[in-house]
Amino acid sequence: MRAVFINEFGGTENLAVMEIPVPPSPEKREVRVRVRAAGLNRADILQRMGRYPAPKGYPERVPGLEFSGEIESLGVAVDGYSVGDRVMGIIPGGAQVDLLNIDASLLSRIPDRLSFEEAAAIPEAFTTAFDAVILQAHLQKGESLLIHAVASGVGLAAVQIARKIGAHIYGTSRSEEKLARADEFGLAGSIVVDSSGSFAGRLKPVVEGIDVILDLVGAKYLMDDIDILNEKGRLMLVGLTGGTRAELDLSVVLRKRLSIIGTVLRSRSLSEREVLTASFNREILPLFEKNELRPVLDRVYPVEEVREAHTRIENNENFGKVVLTF
Repeated sequence: MRAVFINEFGGTENLAVMEIPVPPSPEKREVRVRVRAAGLNRADILQRMGRYPAPKGYPERVPGLEFSGEIESLGVAVDGYSVGDRVMGIIPGGAQVDLLNIDASLLSRIPDRLSFEEAAAIPEAFTTAFDAVILQAHLQKGESLLIHAVASGVGLAAVQIARKIGAHIYGTSRSEEKLARADEFGLAGSIVVDSSGSFAGRLKPVVEGIDVILDLVGAKYLMDDIDILNEKGRLMLVGLTGGTRAELDLSVVLRKRLSIIGTVLRSRSLSEREVLTASFNREILPLFEKNELRPVLDRVYPVEEVREAHTRIENNENFGKVVLTF
């Protein structure tokens, strides 16, 4: 079967589409999925560079965290699914292949109205946003949410989810063009951030303070994050594209009684991922079926053009999700 393969860690020239062995027959709780599309994430870029290794038990040189496709075969203990069912899901690695095995408890059904390409743009972005903003930060109706890198897949998913619960949403980006497009999703305000990473001074005239921050950037924004948060504010750290180390005035954290929460999906245990998938299927998936949430597709590439797809994300050219098709 075909797979995206990292020949050596480094640049895009090290990516290839290669033949690798077909996985064994599904174990009793697993299904085998014929992958039709796979979302491309910044984690795949980092894995290609050798900076974000796959967890133990997942392929070191085959990237991919999310997929959509059809069930080809089932383990003997799988109940509730049939061969041919259209499904999507998240896996800690190895999703960019023709065939993959996954525990059936980690699957979500694809709504009939969505294509495989659209479905592949959902799992990582919307599960991450739902888990961070709703399940961990407990964003409430009427509260304010600030989303850094708001034009990313996770950012646009978070805007839509927060809008459904009645929050006031603000966003940042380094691109005026991307912010203008993100405004169409219902932002109450937006700020272009320059290379210094400073934004609080320009955001305060728009909103006095923020209750929850979804930070996909990291160290570069930390000082302003702490400055702009309201009393009992919650900072959700999801990404580190802006660095991993920063100074922190702990006296402000204590005085404001702030919560700083780090989160990642990839390294969670199977039981944790089962619980999260069940919550997603119960609370978020029906909103796609009702057309109240929608995936935001930036561009779709055939898998043979995986190098071009990586380059688009690496150059920050995408608005929403980039997807590979098999």
